[in-house]
Amino acid sequence: MQLIQLLQKLSYECLCGDLLTEVYSVVYNSSKVKEGSLFICIEGANYDGHVYAGEAAAKGASVLVIGKMIPLPQLTGSTLTVIRVADTRYAMAHIAAAYYDYPAAKLRTIGITGTKGKTTSAYLIRSMLEQAGFRTGLIGTIETIIGERHIPADNTTPDSCILQEFLAQMVESGCQAVVMEVSSQGLKLHRTAGILFDYGVFTNLSPDHIGPNEHESFEEYLFCKSLLFRQCRVGIANVDDPHWEDVLKGHLCYLETFGIVQSADLMAQDLHLIREDGALGTGFTLKGLVPMEARVGMPGRFSVYNALAAVAVCRHFDVPVQTMRDALFAARVKGRIEPVAVQGDYSLLIDYAHNAAALESLLNSLREYEPHRLVCLFGCGGNRSRLRRFEMGGVSGRLSDLTVITSDNPRFEEPEAIIRDIVEGIKRTEGSYIEICDRREAIAYVIGHAEPGDIVVLAGKGHETYQEIKGVKYPMDERVLIREEMR
Repeated sequence: MQLIQLLQKLSYECLCGDLLTEVYSVVYNSSKVKEGSLFICIEGANYDGHVYAGEAAAKGASVLVIGKMIPLPQLTGSTLTVIRVADTRYAMAHIAAAYYDYPAAKLRTIGITGTKGKTTSAYLIRSMLEQAGFRTGLIGTIETIIGERHIPADNTTPDSCILQEFLAQMVESGCQAVVMEVSSQGLKLHRTAGILFDYGVFTNLSPDHIGPNEHESFEEYLFCKSLLFRQCRVGIANVDDPHWEDVLKGHLCYLETFGIVQSADLMAQDLHLIREDGALGTGFTLKGLVPMEARVGMPGRFSVYNALAAVAVCRHFDVPVQTMRDALFAARVKGRIEPVAVQGDYSLLIDYAHNAAALESLLNSLREYEPHRLVCLFGCGGNRSRLRRFEMGGVSGRLSDLTVITSDNPRFEEPEAIIRDIVEGIKRTEGSYIEICDRREAIAYVIGHAEPGDIVVLAGKGHETYQEIKGVKYPMDERVLIREEMR
């Protein structure tokens, strides 16, 4: 493909070379450069691709895309073209989309943003669409699904080159639609630039991802979330969230709403809890755009919000009501209030809640089932904000009958130091707790000491199947540990 075709939707300056240069691959990692590559110099928090421009040219790159001046005399040659743009990440998204022939335009695209609920909503939507006969890809926190292929995820929203390649593979495999989790970082770093989503969904917003290398403030975090609604045709928003109007401010889309408390286009009413043979669920009545009786096979009010988001999207695909109803009840999402079968009269769940807001929402929802005891096992990740540890300790201390404090992903910190911080938070409450640093031993403890009527939740790891210690990811799947303990 000629370079000029890849640049057609960008403003740029050609510093040297030929716009008719043939491009045989688009890369931003210098180790992947080969003869005829277009190399994009991306500037990150801990690296700067401009430093590797010379290496890329020496390996045979035919085009360099730069965002700032570099010593061109050392790089330019008779076959090298250098393009300067205002923002290389934004340029990369458009170049990648053009290189893969704009695959998003060949799919019905659904983007979901918010602090909580993105993953579960995405799986619910995919389940409904698949059952209705729409071949649907998925891109999210846990994995990317393309036909029968399941590709573990590194980022919730992949870098634009990878994202566009995935979308192209979905088109090639016969997908008709894609549902995608769109993170605030993905929006901030222009990973989805150039995609006009058919549907954008807002779930909720609470402080998260605020700190070094993430967002400077809650205001910036909110603004980045709002960007989705400037690149979608239909916006679908949770009106019960106090920030929904701020997130939708300046939106350029047709707007629909869902909720439980506030008046909305699609509402859930008459919520009631379901607890059968240790399984937890929620029943409700839908009013408005899609009237029906429904049950979701996951506990809590937040599960109903996820169901509302899914129904609000899938009605645009004319999914039959019975198909929606069946999909809602049958859907299970790995690591998202995931039920685990146990030998005993109690409930055991695995959830990804790894900050105070998510843990509080989870425990409040489980408390509504009036368990004999609510037991919460969790730890906190190392090399992350210490404030999260104090806050999560306080939340579990207030809402759990027993907290089992253990290790999560300590990374380059000592697990005992992280646990001390959590204990400091829990001591500000009257909650009972014990410390068991080894997570395997902690899981064995809660299973061995579970009492009839208990609800036991293992929080923090969710879908993860490893424990990260000193830069190494060791295999550790809580489901495997539970099965071994049961035996």
